[in-house]
Amino acid sequence: MKLILVQRTNASRTIEFGRWSWALLSACMLGLPLGLMTVSYQLGQTQGAAQAGEARLSEAEQLASERAALLAQMSADAERKLQAMTLTLAELQARVTRLDALGMQITELSGLDNGEFDFNATPALGGPMTPLALSEAPTVSDIDAEFFELSATLSDRETQLDVLAGLLFDQKTHAESVPSGRPVTAGWLSSHFGSRTDPFSGRKAWHQGIDFAGREGAEVIAVASGVVSWSGERSGYGTMVEVAHGDGLVTRYAHNQKNLVEVGELVRKGESIALMGNSGRSTGPHVHFEVYKHGRPVDPSSYIRRNKR
Repeated sequence: MKLILVQRTNASRTIEFGRWSWALLSACMLGLPLGLMTVSYQLGQTQGAAQAGEARLSEAEQLASERAALLAQMSADAERKLQAMTLTLAELQARVTRLDALGMQITELSGLDNGEFDFNATPALGGPMTPLALSEAPTVSDIDAEFFELSATLSDRETQLDVLAGLLFDQKTHAESVPSGRPVTAGWLSSHFGSRTDPFSGRKAWHQGIDFAGREGAEVIAVASGVVSWSGERSGYGTMVEVAHGDGLVTRYAHNQKNLVEVGELVRKGESIALMGNSGRSTGPHVHFEVYKHGRPVDPSSYIRRNKR
């Protein structure tokens, strides 16, 4: 193959290519576009892969961010749930403490043995343990439901125990408000109720109480629970305490050395209310004990004997 080069200033030149030269030239002319196309393709592939990688990385970062936000929300929800459960548990513990106090009060009111119902001790439990399967483990909803059920049960028990304690207290208060027993812890019966010889005049006179002689300064005790309606000096009685017990019953404790209670004070059965003395119209240390029912004096003997039944 011949290649003619035409020039304006010089004569034309002819270049003759052999078969191998032409083949090499053709290969170069064809290979250059193909090479450029290959390089462009490789560059495109690399850039696409880089963009795809960046897209995947961005998607992974977004997914990780969403998961982190979800975990943060779940953590906040769990924290709020834990706080609510903690408050509920504290409330239940306070109510259990109240139930323990009610139980101890009922035990005392009913006269049960302290060792029979010990509300200060943890209830005795036992038995072999069978672990729950993972699928049977309680969920937060299950625990919430159990808390609610326990709270309702405690409310019901509190109501029932309050009613029972009230009934027992009323029964005990009523029983304690009826006079019974002796008004002294130590002493002897020195004068009965009714007609007797007056120790000062020597004539027959009506004695509307019972006298218990003893050591001066010995304790004088209330024979029933009630409210002090008199505490002070009274003509003929000397230093006297009067206690109103309700249902028209009143008791008097006279000739005291010293009164230990004041008007309006609540006294319980067996409580010391005075010290035995010799005040007023008296021949020696003793307590003059009277019982009034609806304003009329009655023989205290029947009330004293109640303690022996």
